[in-house]
Amino acid sequence: MTTSRPPIAAVLRAALGEEMPLQIQAYDGSETGPPDAEARLEFRSPKALSYLITAPGELGLARAFVAGELDVHGDIYTTLRHLSRARIGDLSWPERMRMLRQVDPGVVRRVGPPVEEAPAAVRRALHGLRHNKRRDAEAISHHYDVSNTFYSYVLGPTMAYTCAVFPSDDATLEEAQFEKFDLVARKLGLTKGMRLLDVGCGWGGMAIHAAKHYGVSVLGVTLSQQQAEWAQKAIADEGLSDLAEVRHSDYRDVTETGFDAVSSIGLTEHVGKRALPAYFAFLLSKLRPQGRLLNHCITRPTTTERAKAGGFIDRYVFPDGELLGVGHIISTMQNTGFEVRHEENLREHYARTLAAWCANLETFWDDAVTEVGLGRARVWALYMAGSRLGFEQNKIQLHQVLGAKLDGGISGMPPRPTW
Repeated sequence: MTTSRPPIAAVLRAALGEEMPLQIQAYDGSETGPPDAEARLEFRSPKALSYLITAPGELGLARAFVAGELDVHGDIYTTLRHLSRARIGDLSWPERMRMLRQVDPGVVRRVGPPVEEAPAAVRRALHGLRHNKRRDAEAISHHYDVSNTFYSYVLGPTMAYTCAVFPSDDATLEEAQFEKFDLVARKLGLTKGMRLLDVGCGWGGMAIHAAKHYGVSVLGVTLSQQQAEWAQKAIADEGLSDLAEVRHSDYRDVTETGFDAVSSIGLTEHVGKRALPAYFAFLLSKLRPQGRLLNHCITRPTTTERAKAGGFIDRYVFPDGELLGVGHIISTMQNTGFEVRHEENLREHYARTLAAWCANLETFWDDAVTEVGLGRARVWALYMAGSRLGFEQNKIQLHQVLGAKLDGGISGMPPRPTW
């Protein structure tokens, strides 16, 4: 006697939630969901269900999508916004096993992760304890040494891979990135002849801005060789080689001291909670008395959440990345010797920045796939759309914290903010 099994789409609908306003299509030909739905999930093979059932949290859906076993027909951001209300990531293992038995335990098998996750090549190849120099260099290379051409498609001409600051509702991404760099410069009180250390300098955007618009002498450092090469060429093309330099180097290897200011834009996420006191102590040691530090980084909305990134981000995007609450960052700065003078949350600005990056990737999708492959392009599409949603829903934030190195109680700060 043959046991009749329910349509796979119906099982998935029950797992995701009956009210989920998405269409679901499965490889057995079954379909479910409102006909006018904004997007459709297509589970193309038993592998898609294997990923979904055998991986914790959101990781299963991510693996299925990156591997091409799950397709999204429609806007990825809109799909994730609806899925964020689903309970699939919260299913217990007994519930997952019930799904398996309903679908067909003879079909669903545990399968290896997509090659983009590459645990053997990336995670096990990261040498030593978290956040030592060699391991940090390997983790940074995994994320940033993808392709300068690919990043140019996503980021646009500024090559700025950090939160922009939109001065108006109709500002372009390029205008907003200019405003971000200029806001940092104004907060640091940069003037001609000053010396700036830019740690985690990326493709040199802050270094070029400070040298070009403020006449500042800048040293930038990055662990990404591709970033350093691109930045040095950009500096030369701007005719700024006498003022700006970018080194392929760990910030901890900078020997120069007496800087008037330090900018850290998007580096703290890679430092790690345990290393944070040493990080701020090192930056403090690089400053002259009355010098300033501007720390710009993604944070958790509270200090009670785990620092380590979730499964998808840790495996596919930022190995060893850690996000801390701004309260922890501020208290560590204070305990290290900085006087904290100002802080602000730019959460909504990062959501807008990511929306612009997602639009860029969509525009240059075919070129991006040619450059880095379909799987890697899917990783970035998923990661950026999910991050946009995270900022919008206050699951992550972006804070700028300004600190000063006191000189016998004198901060060198103006009586009121001038930026």
